[in-house]
Amino acid sequence: MKAIKGLLVLLLLSPSCLKGQKVFRVEYESQADIKVYVVEYESQCDLKVYFVEYESQADEDGLWYFVKYESQADKKLYFVEYESQADLKIFKVKYESQAGWRNQEKQHLLL
Repeated sequence: MKAIKGLLVLLLLSPSCLKGQKVFRVEYESQADIKVYVVEYESQCDLKVYFVEYESQADEDGLWYFVKYESQADKKLYFVEYESQADLKIFKVKYESQAGWRNQEKQHLLL
């Protein structure tokens, strides 16, 4: 019985349950969890991102909601000036359905 409860807890806390992100833009690089660079072309990105209007919509990979306060965020982001400084390269898509990973190896950054 304990094994089943433990398995259920692991499933509930697994990365597959963590889809969208509540994010906060910080002013200084030292405050950030992730350094982000916005690329010009989709083919250059690790993650295609769509910025949602409501927190409840951030329920899939690549759907980001900007929170008002740092304490509400899942991740704190610093937008860098040069691509070489970035941990994660994103491309802003026009439609929610286009959001998602292009480079699965970078998923650990948003866990």
